[in-house]
This record gives sequence, C-alpha cells and structure tokens, in this order.
Amino acid sequence: MAERLPDGDMQALQQFVNQSPWEHTAVLRAVARKTVPIVDPQVWVINDVSFPKDGKMSAAVARQWCGALGKQANCQVAVSLHAASDTASVSISWRLFLPKEWDDDAGRRSRAETPDEVRHREKWRLALDLIDEAIGWGLAPQVIVADAGYGQNAAFRHALAERGLDFVVAVRSDESAHPHDALPTVPARSGNGRKPAARYRAPASSLKELAAETGRVSYRRVTWRKGSKGPMRSRFRVQTVRPAGVAARRHARSQACGAAGWDGVLPAVTLPTEWPTGAAAPTEYWLTSLGEQVPLRRLVRLAKMRWRIEHDYREMKHGLGPDHFEGRTWRGWHHHATLVTAAHAFLTLRRLDPKAPAPA
Repeated sequence: MAERLPDGDMQALQQFVNQSPWEHTAVLRAVARKTVPIVDPQVWVINDVSFPKDGKMSAAVARQWCGALGKQANCQVAVSLHAASDTASVSISWRLFLPKEWDDDAGRRSRAETPDEVRHREKWRLALDLIDEAIGWGLAPQVIVADAGYGQNAAFRHALAERGLDFVVAVRSDESAHPHDALPTVPARSGNGRKPAARYRAPASSLKELAAETGRVSYRRVTWRKGSKGPMRSRFRVQTVRPAGVAARRHARSQACGAAGWDGVLPAVTLPTEWPTGAAAPTEYWLTSLGEQVPLRRLVRLAKMRWRIEHDYREMKHGLGPDHFEGRTWRGWHHHATLVTAAHAFLTLRRLDPKAPAPA
C-alpha cells in the first residue's frame, strides 16, 4: 500500500496497524451492519484458523494444534464468526485464542501488550462470545453451523439451546447416544436409603452404530447445491437420538431444577448422517436442534454450508494476507484481522452488485 500511494509512508502505516489506539470492534461492527443484511445469510458459521509463527513473543503464540500444517506446531489460533448464504459470506468478528501458558507469563504479556482482562478462555466460549457480541450489534441470529471441534462439545450445544439458537454441528462417529424410544427405569429401592436415580438399562451406542443399524436402504438421495463439476448429491438419513454422557446428564438435571426433579430422560436431538455411494459405512454425522419435520434437503444444505467459509479463507489467504501480519502485539493482530475483514467485505459487496464491472 505504501509503495502504491503517492504519499505512502511505510512507517506511518505500520504505526496505524500496530500501535494506533483505534477501536477495532467499532470497525467490525460497522462492516457487519453494512454487509450482513446484503449477504442475507441462512447460517452463522463458527470456525477457527491457525497462523504458523516463529519465536515465542508474538501475542498468543504457542505450540498447539495448527490446522494450516496439520500437526502440533508453533502458531497463533483465532476463532471467527461468519455470516453465510449459498452465494456469499462475510466475516463478522474474530478472537485471538490465548493459550493457558500465557496467563501467568507477565513478561510475554507485557511485550505483546496483552490487555490485563484477557485471559485463557476455551475456544467454544470464545465462539459464544462472538455470537453474543453480534446479536448485541443488532444482527439477526441465524442457524449456528460448526465443525466437530465445536459440535462435539456438549456444553457448547447446550449453551446455544439455552440462548434459543438453532444449530447444525458436526460430531464424531464415536459420540454416544441412546435411541429416541429408549426410556430410563428406576431401580427398586433397597433398604431405607435414598430413592435410586433413574437410569438407562442398556448402555449407550455410538452414533456410527445407530446410523448404520437399518442399513443403506433407509438413506435417501439428496442434491443440495450445484458445484463447479455439476450437482452435488449423496445419500442421507435423519433420526432422533438422545446424546449420553456426563455433560448431557448434568445439563438435563440443571434444566429440571435439580436432581430431585429430573426423571432421567435425556433430551432428544436430530441426527442427520451421510452414507455416500461406495462407502462401507456412514461417513458424516451432525447433531441439530431442528426436528425431523424440517425437510431433509434443508438440513443437508445447512450442514454443508461451511464450504463457503473454506472458500473465504482461501480467498483471504491468497489475496488479502491474513497471515502476513509481522507485528507482535495483541492490538496489532486484531487491527490487521479487522482490515482484512473490511477488504474482504468490500470485494464481496462488489461481486453482489449487478452494476459492478466484472474484473479483467
């Protein structure tokens, strides 16, 4: 930018990104309010992205899982929220994930100018913070979509439900659940002790077992969108299950206002699964708060809409440089991410404007 501007000043631009006290949240809010209504999203997508780094002094850098490299590596990780439709998407906001080792490292915190109030917070909690922030900006919430890194977390799903937000989130095949029609029983009381709690007699099954129990014959072919190589289609099935596990039981008890008021019945959710032609077993699994009465094609479209975000990341990385930030400060990183968001939003609006001239 400095080279192309007639009065470009590299040092001034670096100061603007790294040290200038402008509030990045206000800019993100303005960009979101302008672009999200035009995109007209059907989903809000939670995702995280990693940036490989050298050294130990950049804000929030640590040895952790780096998706960009597919292994544990020295990197920064950010959680992001996006608004997406079939034809376009825009970033709403970002949060840099602070690893726990940074909480008590006063030296690194000071050099990276990490705010005192910023402490380690799990990624799924950062995701909820982003959602709450966007709603606070006046944006209309949409169905929340996320990969298994978030969907596998029962606390995240329960927090969305408590906010009254619908979701379609990916989960692993080894997640445990009971069939919808399974009911707990209360064991006979022995002696004068406390009444036994209700429990399921049969152990929970994996989602893989539940999804495959009726075979491929119960799966229907669905076409959810047109890709660059033609219609995208596969076979899907929807069923209702009751996720099991400690977190599920704890949430059910809390919803029943204490263990004494809980009848032991675990909450039910919908399980869409995908079994492609030629595969030996189902390959993709989601849990959703949307019931089986929702058309299967719509459920599949919502679940698959994360592809827009992968498209955005590719575009941003190849053309806008979200991983090009060379500073080390907390403020500088969020300034840089905000400028990338604004640039991407500008390009998105140009594409959606029928009067905009096509690029050469």
